[in-house]
Amino acid sequence: MALNDDTVRLSVVGRILRRRWRVLAALAALGALVGAGASLLFSPGYQTVSNVLLQGAPDSSELMTEAQVATSSVVLDRTAQALAWGVPGPGLRDSVTADVAEGNIVAITAEAETPEKARQLADQIAKEYVSYSAQLIGGTADAASQIRQEQEDALRRQVQETNDRITDLAADVRTVTVESVQVRTQLETLRTSLTEAMAKLDELDGTGRQAQMVVMGPAERPAAPAAPTMTHFIGGGAIVFFLLGVLGHLVGARVDRRLRDETEIAAAAGGPLLGSVDVRAAPEDAAAPASRRWWSKLLKTDVPWNLSDLNASADAASREIRYRRVLSRLGDGSGVFARVLVLVADDDPVAKRAVAQLVSAGRDSRPELRVVMVDPERPTVPDDNDSAGVLLVVASGSRTGWELVALSGAAADAGQRVLGAVVAQRTAAVPAPDGDEPVGDQVVAGSA
Repeated sequence: MALNDDTVRLSVVGRILRRRWRVLAALAALGALVGAGASLLFSPGYQTVSNVLLQGAPDSSELMTEAQVATSSVVLDRTAQALAWGVPGPGLRDSVTADVAEGNIVAITAEAETPEKARQLADQIAKEYVSYSAQLIGGTADAASQIRQEQEDALRRQVQETNDRITDLAADVRTVTVESVQVRTQLETLRTSLTEAMAKLDELDGTGRQAQMVVMGPAERPAAPAAPTMTHFIGGGAIVFFLLGVLGHLVGARVDRRLRDETEIAAAAGGPLLGSVDVRAAPEDAAAPASRRWWSKLLKTDVPWNLSDLNASADAASREIRYRRVLSRLGDGSGVFARVLVLVADDDPVAKRAVAQLVSAGRDSRPELRVVMVDPERPTVPDDNDSAGVLLVVASGSRTGWELVALSGAAADAGQRVLGAVVAQRTAAVPAPDGDEPVGDQVVAGSA
């Protein structure tokens, strides 16, 4: 069952591609135009990266802080003033990003409409970032150094006093006992720990805590625009609109409950399928606005895409033969019926034109056809004791199954049985030549 469902879906998609390829191509072209317009707004242009190395051993929080400093308003304002492009600092915010890379590196990414501007922007941002960071460090270095020096001097005095106290305590222990030896050992261990701590403090004081920053060379000049480029937008827009067009056709066919299969139509009508006939476009279709006719002819939307394949008649003579064959199938085994009611919905122009052609084809032979047009919402079939039954003529894709059941039910209420169903389908979007076939007014004149 799953394989059959997949086969049906592929068949439907193939029919869409075969019968609506012009519409899908127009949608793809429209999507390409939309993508080209979107690229002007969202394409990043040219990108390049300038790397700044932070020497020392900063932790992750310090690196994140440095990345924020690289895109701060002060750095952006100084960069805008140095470049003199006529763009203020806040205007550069969307063109510059800073991320933390491995190895204590702050990667500054710059975007611009040309490769040279992208390179200049990345280099200038890196330069102003290093300068601003050095200024921040220099502004606080003197006060921080003085406070740190006072704290270190006080700590050294405390360490020296502790060492002196250890020496005095060791001298007071004169007797040689197990306890005295343990006390002296602990005091010497404490002295050693204090000496190592002071050595580490002197080492940290020599190296300093502030990390130094170095720009790792100038930014590279980008050779090609960064993705997504205009080509990506155009191709993506065309593909998206093409797929939306196919999906729209599938959803429309799924939502539409009108029957198109000949077998399903005959089953809902409650009678055998007598045949399928083709109908040319009505004259009122030719009188449609020229713009609509032009678009319909260009995109081939004048004929529904989801109708079953039907070989169109070559001319009026072959079309009349097809109608006569349908009439020849009306019979009960002993001969042709004398009189038959032809039932057609009054809002179905294709079926009405098929009935007109059917009446014209059977004017010189039996059975006698009496046309009855009914309201599909409230179908009513008149009483006719002389008729053998009802012939239902319906256009493919014009009625739901329940509507056809209602029509056959109205015939049953009038004591008429459904002799068969004829499915009509419009096969051309051009009007027939003069005298080629009867028009819809003849149906109305012959209707009951």
